[in-house]
Amino acid sequence: MHLTELKPTEGSRRNRKRVGRGRASGHGKTSTRGHNGQGQRSGESRRFGFEGGQTPLFRRLPKIHNFDQVITREWVAINISAFNDFAANSEVNADTLVEQGVLRKTTDSLRILGNGEIKVPLTIKAHHFSASAKTKIEAAGGKAEVLSNPRNPKKRLPKELRKAPTKEQ
Repeated sequence: MHLTELKPTEGSRRNRKRVGRGRASGHGKTSTRGHNGQGQRSGESRRFGFEGGQTPLFRRLPKIHNFDQVITREWVAINISAFNDFAANSEVNADTLVEQGVLRKTTDSLRILGNGEIKVPLTIKAHHFSASAKTKIEAAGGKAEVLSNPRNPKKRLPKELRKAPTKEQ
């Protein structure tokens, strides 16, 4: 292969659009600007987002600050192989994981995953367990307790006001 044989791949290069070079070019006469109107005039510049007089998108959207931000839950995932250093029959939760140095800070979104093996029977309290993690913990003689944690406690009613549905309803 020689340098003279090198060519760019098909479709990767395109010629510049040359306007105003006669009718035969396909871009002659009005030079792709159309007939009359604002876009035909020299010095024409419509501001960004202009939709021809129609109410533009940024004015149609609700005037809510941080409208595009969706609050998501940041899960802290730990594999069960990290629990082998704990003493047998001890209780493990987010606070004890911080004390042992497994986590940097306590969390309300602790997820236990089943990667690895666990050899010590433990009572593990977390907000979510994978199916494989749960079976491995129980096979080792431990317990997997799911902690219920309402994500937005302000919107949740107190227990006195909450009613269990009855058969009459």
